[in-house]
Formats: sequence, structure tokens, C-alpha cells
Amino acid sequence: MAAAAKGSAVCVRAYSARPDSARDTLPGRAKVTVHALKKMHSDGKPIAMMTAYDYPTAVACERAGVDMVLVGDSLAMVALGHQDTSQVTMDEMMHHSRAVARGTRSAFLVSDLPFGAYHADIGDSVRNAVRMVKEGRAEAVKLEGGRHFVSRVDAIVNSGIPVVGHIGLTPQTAVSLGGFRVQGKSVAAAQHLVDDALALQTAGCFAMVLEAMPSLVAETITRLVSVPTIGIGAGSRTSGQVLVLSDMMGIFDRFTPKFCRRFAELAPQMDAALVQYKTDVKARRFPEEGLHTYAMPAAAEDRWREHVLSAYGLDLDRAAEPTAQVHQQQQQRSSV
Repeated sequence: MAAAAKGSAVCVRAYSARPDSARDTLPGRAKVTVHALKKMHSDGKPIAMMTAYDYPTAVACERAGVDMVLVGDSLAMVALGHQDTSQVTMDEMMHHSRAVARGTRSAFLVSDLPFGAYHADIGDSVRNAVRMVKEGRAEAVKLEGGRHFVSRVDAIVNSGIPVVGHIGLTPQTAVSLGGFRVQGKSVAAAQHLVDDALALQTAGCFAMVLEAMPSLVAETITRLVSVPTIGIGAGSRTSGQVLVLSDMMGIFDRFTPKFCRRFAELAPQMDAALVQYKTDVKARRFPEEGLHTYAMPAAAEDRWREHVLSAYGLDLDRAAEPTAQVHQQQQQRSSV
């Protein structure tokens, strides 16, 4: 479906994956596509990518004008409380991807295929990629791994689904890498990453994430490949950057990676707001009558007071009594 506002110079298009209800975006901003990302790359314009896990965070990314939104499997840790990313399921990833899609209109939406979704065989890889696009409403999928997964990448790309690669530190298999460690610190390890990047490009990846590697190695890969590289802990000379929203907003308190700058400290503000809410509720300072409440029309209110007094013996003209006292009075009446 496509629709354009009459008398407007801006053509607004809505279709099944991006309904017209997602209105929170920058006015007149064009839809970011694979072609647009390639153009940004060729023009040397940095690409801003950010993770989102639900509708509110997706809308925030839209309002900020972020180019790419990633539904990362990091949600396993920062949204679902797991110890690592390998525990999130395909169904959970699609659930979050759908929520993000509802809040995403112009940004390009990429969703992670979780651990196990593309490891068994090529058929499973394609089927799960199709599900993520069809049911999860993603526009592209991201896979972790290098040369060992090129057959999966090739098959998914040939099925018509854009793929973002991911090399360096691959959190899904961090155990086999010795934990969350920087990759490519030796010449041999760096060459391994270069070989992975070139193989993924040949297989058809239109972009790739470079995570936790020396800046010099990431720069080498960026200059060797002809597709955009999105760095996370890979220095400033990649084609773009991505961060985990909960990290950069100061919400996730378990740890903060060295490569992450906290652009805000929201956790203390959230804690303080919740404590204030609890305090005001217990002190009956919230809600405030007339400010946070609704009223009946005056005539209806008078009739209701009379009805309640007649039917239940409650005088609503008196000051509100504590809830426990009201319950006690009701029990006394029912026992008579």
C-alpha cells in the first residue's frame, strides 16, 4: 500500500512491514534502504546504528534519526536477564523484532539470528531467516561467524534476504574464544579476521559488524572490503558505529565494556523516580485529586452520593477513610 498526502511535497509510503501507524520519525526523512546505505558508504558518510529491543526504544531511535536499528541478541542479557546471548530463542527474537518494527519507519531494521538458528544446516538457516523477515518483520538478518558460515550466508542471500556479517568477538560463541576477549591481537589472528571479512563479502553480505578488535585491524578490513563496516569496539575508522542502547544510556549495570561511552546515566534517575513513587503512594500524596483523577458530572455525582449512602451506608461527603478502615466497616455491616 502507498499513500501520499495531498498538497505535500513529501511522499509518505506505508506498506505491510512499515504501517502508517509508526508516525514517530523525523519530518520528511526518506526510508533508509540497502541502496541508501551503500550510497552513504560510497560517499564516505558515517553510518549510525543502534540496538533497540521494544517499541519505545525503536521510536527513540527513529526520533534521533538513527540510520540502522539492530534487534541484537544482546537483549538476552540486557532485557531478559540471561547470563549470555546464547540463551535467547528464535521465538523470543521474533517477538522483540516485531515490537521494534512497529516503532521503526525510516530506519533500516536488522535482526539477529540467535545461536542455534543457523548452525545445524543450510536449510535451517534459510528457514529461520525467512521467519525473521516474514514473522519478525526485519529487513535484513545478522549472523555471527566468518568463513565457516559462508554457505549459510550465500543461501540466505540467494533466497532474497539481505545479510549483515559479524566477525571479531562473536558473543554467541564467546566461550570457545576464551570469554569476552579482544580478537586479532596477533598477526596470525588479524589475518584470520581479514580472511573472514573477505569471505563474507564474497558470500554476499552487504555490510558487516566488526567487534572488539584492534583499530588497525578494523581499518585494514574497512579499506579492503567494498561494503560498509560497522564497528563496536573496533576504533573510529570503520564505516559506522553501533552500541548497545542499554550500555550507552547507563541502564545496564552488570558491567560496561571499555569501548562504550555512556551518553547518559539513566539508571540512577529510574531508581530515584521509583523510590519517590513508592514514598508518595504510601504517604497518599499520589494520585492528587483533581490533578491525576477523573470526575463525574456534578448532577450525576450528587445522585451517586445519595445512591451509595442509601444502598451501602457510605457517606462519600466525608473525608476519604483509610482503605483498611473501610474494609473493616464493610465486614462489620456484612456480619450484622
